[in-house]
Amino acid sequence: MKIDNQADTSWRLDFWVLFATVLAPSMVFMVSTALSVALPAIQRDLDAGGTDLIWIVNAYSLLQAAFIFLSGSFGDHYGRKRVYIIGIVLFALSSLICGLTQSAEVLIVARATQGIGSGMMITCSLALVGAFFAHHRRSWSIGVWSALTMLISGAGPIIGGLFTEAGLWRLIFIVNIPLSIVAILVLVIYVPESYDEEAPKDLDISGTFLSTLALMLSGFFCIEGPRRGFDDPLVLLAGGAALAILPAFIWIEGHSDHPMMPLNLFRSRTFTGANTLTLLLYGAMNSVLFFLPLSLIQVQRYSESAVGFALLPMTILMVGLSFVMSRVVDRYGPRVPLFVGPIVIGISFILLAMLEPTSRQDTYWTTLFPAICLFGTGMGITLAPLTTAVMASVDEHHAGMASGLNNTVSRSAQVLAIAVMGGIVLVLFRDSLLSDPTVTALPGDARALLTSESVKLAETSLPATLTPQERAHLRDLISESFADTISVIMIIAAGLSIMSGLLAALLIERELPFPE
Repeated sequence: MKIDNQADTSWRLDFWVLFATVLAPSMVFMVSTALSVALPAIQRDLDAGGTDLIWIVNAYSLLQAAFIFLSGSFGDHYGRKRVYIIGIVLFALSSLICGLTQSAEVLIVARATQGIGSGMMITCSLALVGAFFAHHRRSWSIGVWSALTMLISGAGPIIGGLFTEAGLWRLIFIVNIPLSIVAILVLVIYVPESYDEEAPKDLDISGTFLSTLALMLSGFFCIEGPRRGFDDPLVLLAGGAALAILPAFIWIEGHSDHPMMPLNLFRSRTFTGANTLTLLLYGAMNSVLFFLPLSLIQVQRYSESAVGFALLPMTILMVGLSFVMSRVVDRYGPRVPLFVGPIVIGISFILLAMLEPTSRQDTYWTTLFPAICLFGTGMGITLAPLTTAVMASVDEHHAGMASGLNNTVSRSAQVLAIAVMGGIVLVLFRDSLLSDPTVTALPGDARALLTSESVKLAETSLPATLTPQERAHLRDLISESFADTISVIMIIAAGLSIMSGLLAALLIERELPFPE
């Protein structure tokens, strides 16, 4: 009976640790996926331009990436649970502001603050899992963590679609407040604190500052370049400074006694390969997940809730395969799934590039559904093995740092990819629209209005002086131009995905190292 009681207590503790470490990151992922469906409504309600939409996503991601990096060290030094709770509180408070604001500018600032809290939550969540579960259970626990966070976050597009269609997109943010309270209570009662006893006493403040500054400057260059012009002094200064900071950051990390990114971690071929794959693949995936809902709602005329349900097969396949892939990795190693998964994802992006403006909601099963199923299959094959490969290539004392670095890479990939792809979209859409003979034949003031309004992409306003026939033709032209532009983004994303799979075949080791 004593043994049974001990076993029962152990499993209950396992459950509550996983519950607490899954719930808060799921809020982060759910908001991100729900927001992608709500962006068109936010654009209309707050009168936001295309550049504003990119900043709403990237201001969050920039600070998230910076604090994912920093929070790994904070957690190792001061306690992963403590930093985790601080992150939840910050995330909840900023979510309240996001849900109440009437201004795109305030939303951008609140999203940046929300990004700080989310960075702390994601890093310390996975670090707590890696530190709590023994090596022989680490692959299983990471697989469960990945699958459950994906399952809950996969509900984001459906929840976001239903809220948005009812005119309640603000609830996407406000619902995080009660969930945050539950997560904090479970953490305080059940989850043990963990530290890295071997972590240096000092923090790498200069490295943290430089890495954050480089990401911010790169994002400013890519996002504001198409709007201000790449010959704008501020844009040129930002791009040049970002390039200059990168080698300085690497030099500092190589010579610091307490680097936030120990370069010796990259001596592991698997660790290097997994982070390279993360950079390329997450850049591709996040670009697609940003622009696809915009295209479906604004061009293919899907309703917001229909977009959520349209993406549901992706989540189901992703979660189901993630449970299976943890066993596959234990038996065969991560190399094969990390080669196959990105290739499958790349093929799905090619299918998405073939969507036409006439591929409306009633053609879903023959147009969008096959691509979404391939996308979900590829993600399910890839994500759990990728996380496991990263965490298995370092010892448990560096769990927080490895988790923070890999999550920083994935968020940095999102920031840079959406910034770069967003810049490409703004330029291609504007050029496609303004070069059409119908537009070139318009009076100068009408062309000037279309030029300034083109930053709103598919929501571009039309001159009031147009005839009904001209307005109808221009509205069709805007949809076609936006659809063609999105197709280019899908092809670029497909190339990045396939490249990441090929690199995995070269860099990822066949067997999991699991160093002691």
